[in-house]
Formats: sequence, structure tokens, C-alpha cells
Amino acid sequence: MTEVQTFVDQYGAAKAVLPGAGLPWLASLREQGIERFAALGFPTRNMEAWRYTNVRPLQKVAFAPAEPAEGVQIAVDHGAAHRLSFVNGRFRPDLSNVGDLPAGVVLTSLATVLAEDPESLKDHLGAAAEDDGESFLALNTALMADGYVLRIGRGVVVEDPIEMLFIGAASDKSVAYHLRNLIVAEEGSAAVIVEDHIGHGEGAYFSNGATEVFAGPGARLKHYKLQDEARAAFHLHGAFVRLDRDSAYESFVLSLGARLSRNEIRTVLNGTGSECFLNGAYVVADEQHVDNTTFIDHATPHTDSREVYKGVLDDKARAVFQGTIMVRPDAQKINGHQLNRALLLSDKAEIDAKPALEIYADDVKCSHGATAGELDDDALFYLRARGIPEQQARRMLIEAFLDDVIDEITHPTVRDAFRDKVSAWLAARHEEDR
Repeated sequence: MTEVQTFVDQYGAAKAVLPGAGLPWLASLREQGIERFAALGFPTRNMEAWRYTNVRPLQKVAFAPAEPAEGVQIAVDHGAAHRLSFVNGRFRPDLSNVGDLPAGVVLTSLATVLAEDPESLKDHLGAAAEDDGESFLALNTALMADGYVLRIGRGVVVEDPIEMLFIGAASDKSVAYHLRNLIVAEEGSAAVIVEDHIGHGEGAYFSNGATEVFAGPGARLKHYKLQDEARAAFHLHGAFVRLDRDSAYESFVLSLGARLSRNEIRTVLNGTGSECFLNGAYVVADEQHVDNTTFIDHATPHTDSREVYKGVLDDKARAVFQGTIMVRPDAQKINGHQLNRALLLSDKAEIDAKPALEIYADDVKCSHGATAGELDDDALFYLRARGIPEQQARRMLIEAFLDDVIDEITHPTVRDAFRDKVSAWLAARHEEDR
């Protein structure tokens, strides 16, 4: 409990100066969060949802609250038409470029909205992210200081991708920050959101984030995330999505970095005709641990979901996939399909997969599957017999294995960028093995 009390004490010291500290409704939300965190403590492997992920390594690090990082200078590619940048969880306007957004779109930081128009957040902040035993979410609610807020007005379509750049800047001390993001897409709107979580430096830090997503009737959102944190970092983030009638949500998560990471997505299909696509890929090595946990709740009839996750593990890396599709009693005429496949490059690598269907309706089409295996020896022999060196042949087979899921990304620019990230990772591993 010492580690729990450390964060409770940090909240006590910071609550008077956190953004929006003077707002009664937000103060109440924060107090509920810290009380919930103190009661729950850190999750243990005795809990079914955390059975395969041990957070003890995180608890052993003495994290200090992250301070504003204005002094940290990081080169940023300014090619994005719309970008917000954050360093150690705090907005950096000098590294950002909001650009010329269509009328009806608001893109800014959470701290800015809490200072200038806090009542605009009251109906949404905390409405989708219900802690339900999630202690890290409760901690985030208590200590959230910044993040992005994106509002897209009725019928507005944002053509260019909107990029959110989150930089963890390691220093001589280990720091923790708690990002809180909000996306509200009104009726008939559409946008592409890309989150890049990257590391700067070699030290440890803890990125504990939550993103709430509200898609109004007929809204269409594409939400892509790259997790390429520093190798000593801890990355725990959740996305909490609410879909209204005829809306669509497409997610893709590519995980490459961090010592320990958990990406959790909880989606509720609240409106007839809504659909979601949750896809992802992970490529990890050494002793990295990556956890992908998803929950798709078909709360209304005539809704569709599809989910594909594929990963590659080398050395002593470990992966977890927990995917649940729930169909409520009145949710007839739904389609829900889920697949997880893992490629193990070492006999010491490990994948724990727990797909699940909870079906309480009788007129549905649902399926799930999970497989794990090694590289195909016949395919490897075929390539080598044609003069391709073994390492190159292995890389070709790995890229082909991941290409299927990367092709699920419907935005071509993002798809090419994520494919390049995988190729660069594999190329770096090839150089290490030489």
C-alpha cells in the first residue's frame, strides 16, 4: 500500500493547483477518483482482468509528478496540417500547429478549456470512462492535468489527419503524468485522428492516459495510435468509446515500445446501425510486455463489430490479448467477429490469449479465434532455395504476416506510415543480429 499512498499524497499536494481546481463538479470528480484508487489499489494477478499482466515492476519505481517541460527542446516534423504536441503530459504550443481547421472544429488542450470554457466539458468528461474497478483510470481522473480536446461540429468533415504528438522525456528522475483526452464528434461529422506516443531519452517514466470518444448519429471516426515509447517506459492507456446510431469507429493500435504497455479499448454500440472495427499489431522483443485488452458491448440491435490483432514476439517478450464481445438480450441481428494471431520467433517468447463471447440474444452471428505459431519452415526453405539469405527471408515472412492486419487501416497515408514503422523495427533488429 506504500505505493498507493505515494500517489494519494501527490494528489493531496497538487489538487489545489490542478487545472480547473476551482470547479465544484470537477473537484467532486477528482475526489471520487482518488477515493476509488485508494480503495482499489494497484491491480494484482488475482484479478481476472489482470491475470496475465504483472504491474509490480511499475510499483517498484518511485515516480515523481511530471513538471512542465518548456525547457525540453525536441525536433518535431512540422509536416502535419493539424498537430498538438505534449511533453511529459503538458501542452507545448511551440511544438504545435493547429493549422486552418474548418469552421465548427475546436482543437485545443484540456488545460486551456478548463481555464476558458470549463462548462463545455461538464456533460462529457467522465461520462464514457466509468472506472468499474479500473484503478489506473481512477488515478487518471484524480490527477489529470492536460491532454487534447477535439470537437467536430454537425456535418463537418476534416479532410487532413489530426495528429496528437505525446513525447515522454526521460530525465535524471522518473516521472509520471496522466493524460486525459476528449473527442466529441457531432451528427454527420468525420475526422481522422492519429496519436503518436514516443519516447525521448533512456530513463523510466509512466504515461497513464485515458481518451473518451463520443460519436454522434452518423459520425465517422478513424482513430489510429502508435505506441513507440522509450524502452524503460510504462504505458497504460484506455479508450472509452460511445457510438450513436449509424456511427462508425475505426481503431488501429501499433505497439512497438515501452517496457510494459497495456492498451485497453471499451466500446459501447448504443445506436442501431453503429459499427466498430478494432484492429492492431505489436512487434516486441527482449523482455517487453504488451497487453491488448478490448471489450465490445453490442447494446442495441443491428450493430456490427470486427476485430483483428496480430503480433510478433522475439527473445523473452510476452504478449497478452483479452478480447470480449458482449451481446445484450435485446441486441438481435448483430455481427461480431474477433481474431488474434501471434508469431513466436523464440522458444522463450509467450502469448496469453483469452478471447470471449458473452451472448444473451439468439439471432446473432459471432465468432472468435486465437492462434500462435512459428515461422513456416517450408516457406523459409522456399525463399532460401531461391538464393535469399536467411535473415532477409525471415524478415520477408514477418512483414507478410503483419501486412494483412496493417491493410485493415483504411487511410492510405497512415497505413504506409505504420508499415514503414514496422519495417524500420525489423531492419534495426536485423542489424542487431548481424
